[in-house]
Amino acid sequence: MKQQNTIPLTAPQRWVLGLASAAALLVGLDTTVVATALTTVRLDLNASGEQLEWTVNAYTLSFAVLLLTAAALGDRVGRRRIFVGGLAVFGLASIGCALAPSAQWLIAGRAVQGVGAAAVMPLALTLLGAAIAPANRARALGAFSAVVGVSVPTGPLLGGAIAEGASWRWIFWLNVPLVAVLIALVLIRIEPSRGPAARLDLAGLALSAGAAFGLVWGLVRAAAAGWTAPETMLALGTGAALTVAFLAVQARSSHPMLPLRLFAVRAFAAGNAAIFFVWASAFGSVYFMAQFFQVGLSAGPLEAGLRLMPWGAMTILVPRAVGALIPRYGERLFVVGGMVLHGAAMIWIAALAAPDVAYWRVMTPLILSGIGVAAAIPATQSAVLGAVTPPDLGKASGAYSTLRQLGGAFGVAVVVAAFAAAGGYTSAQVFLDGFAPAMLGCAALAGGAALSGIGVAGRRVPVVVPAT
Repeated sequence: MKQQNTIPLTAPQRWVLGLASAAALLVGLDTTVVATALTTVRLDLNASGEQLEWTVNAYTLSFAVLLLTAAALGDRVGRRRIFVGGLAVFGLASIGCALAPSAQWLIAGRAVQGVGAAAVMPLALTLLGAAIAPANRARALGAFSAVVGVSVPTGPLLGGAIAEGASWRWIFWLNVPLVAVLIALVLIRIEPSRGPAARLDLAGLALSAGAAFGLVWGLVRAAAAGWTAPETMLALGTGAALTVAFLAVQARSSHPMLPLRLFAVRAFAAGNAAIFFVWASAFGSVYFMAQFFQVGLSAGPLEAGLRLMPWGAMTILVPRAVGALIPRYGERLFVVGGMVLHGAAMIWIAALAAPDVAYWRVMTPLILSGIGVAAAIPATQSAVLGAVTPPDLGKASGAYSTLRQLGGAFGVAVVVAAFAAAGGYTSAQVFLDGFAPAMLGCAALAGGAALSGIGVAGRRVPVVVPAT
């Protein structure tokens, strides 16, 4: 088959790419930016350890729970309308967080922020996929991933710098003018669009939100209370039962929010499975690498953020190159190869872990890990969005975004369990005793991603979705 040639993006397409990427970067930053400011939040608001945990988890929870719902509403009500609405909710919630007089207020504001973010992230992918033809989509997704990748290294670094140099409240105040500018530009530069006309699948909306809530709550609590805690088991069991009910409703529905026929497409199913494990391994590794530098090697929060920058730089530099190469080589090479590279780097770091290890020795596997993750993410996006027809782009992006968030929560829960089984925080050496198994857990998750990635396309080929 002849290879499709890419053509330059038009001005409207460049606006969609730029605005979708900027909005996704903004909500992505708020996933990690608070982490290094928690100490100052605790002192200012007299917050307990559990309240600090929920300052992070409240955002993650509402974000993950409503992704599929937001994607479905975008198709029905209007993609630009839901996208702008999500930005507005995110901005208003940021004001609430900045003004928070107590930890409880801050947690509530973070939960509402997550609601806005849940509307922004899947709709950013949907708008991008709808605006850009398949011949250019992989390259555009590479650019999108490069911009969004900035959030991973710069979130903790930015949070630490703001907390040390000004006040943690400015983390949220800075969102407000950025959101206002984005809303204005989106309304001017992006045309309204929606998916095919269909009634809202109200049962599907309720069941998907309930299932995601149960699963994410269970995974979050597993990291804190343990996998066998009654709260964890009840939440995971409820989430699993609601997932089964959701799938049963989707199979019978004449207007499903997530058509199960999409999973008959190998690239769609494999790409979604792969991003679950990619994000699980990546989130788990970053979660503990930041602690490795602080607890294991006695670095401060800002220094730890700087030491993670080589990893983060790869998430900025690599995706654009991968996006340009996918039309020639397909997605499989980058998902499988990237995860093998990342997994090997995790094993290497586990072998190096010691209280006196020099930073330069850790830097090489850290860079290799970043290259692997940065290669896999745009390839999974391309595989999933390239496997569906335009009417299903919203549904595909909702499924992809949901599984990515679930993967992140799952990864942290798994590596925390591996860490807790062998280590702790009483000394640097005790921490490192648990750190090595945690990194091996990340390597195992990377192996799951590589195996899943075998199912995506080895070369770019057109895919026909089975008829309903």
